[in-house]
Amino acid sequence: MPRNTITLAEAAVVTVICFGFMIVVSVHAMLSGFPERPFTNANTIYVLFLEVVFGVAALLYLRTRNFDLPSLVPRPQLIGAAAGVGLYLIAWIACTVLTLPFVSAQGAQPIERMVSESTLSIPVIVAFALVNSAFEEVFLLGVLVRGLRAYGLSFAIGLPLLIRVAYHLYQGPIGAISILAFGIVVTMFYLRFGTLWPPVLAHVLADIIPFTAVA
Repeated sequence: MPRNTITLAEAAVVTVICFGFMIVVSVHAMLSGFPERPFTNANTIYVLFLEVVFGVAALLYLRTRNFDLPSLVPRPQLIGAAAGVGLYLIAWIACTVLTLPFVSAQGAQPIERMVSESTLSIPVIVAFALVNSAFEEVFLLGVLVRGLRAYGLSFAIGLPLLIRVAYHLYQGPIGAISILAFGIVVTMFYLRFGTLWPPVLAHVLADIIPFTAVA
């Protein structure tokens, strides 16, 4: 019978497969003083390609562990879409409230420069948002948060949040706080309702809207 829980060893394997490379890249960017690397079609497509490869590898691994793969498929529904929009707005408010005290002290952040100087085309933005959002929420929420609940709710929430932030350290301190706030909002929603589609849609909007705002 398929299962929806994972061991700590399985969680470690999934984390390394899905997020290990980008965590190393993000930590390196932070230690290097956040070098200027605006988003381009080429580097964004490269990340998109990596996420597809890493995602397939992780799913194949989970299949060998008899994990319930069909439950990881976000199923679009109209009411879920409305919930996703609302979830995005709540996350945006949470990010704004949590980062507001630090904005003036920190100045311009790496992620702000990366977005403002980006040369992305609309098709690449949309394609990346769809793949990236599904990739992150499926594995962070659908696999890690759900799979680790046997180890306690605090652990099941905390570890994926730590991974989420570590994966985005390249965005700078305020960017990391924003990611944490977004992660808390979608995690709480997922724990309450157990559905992936609204968090995925909220993430899609969070990936697309900043680029359309500077277009």
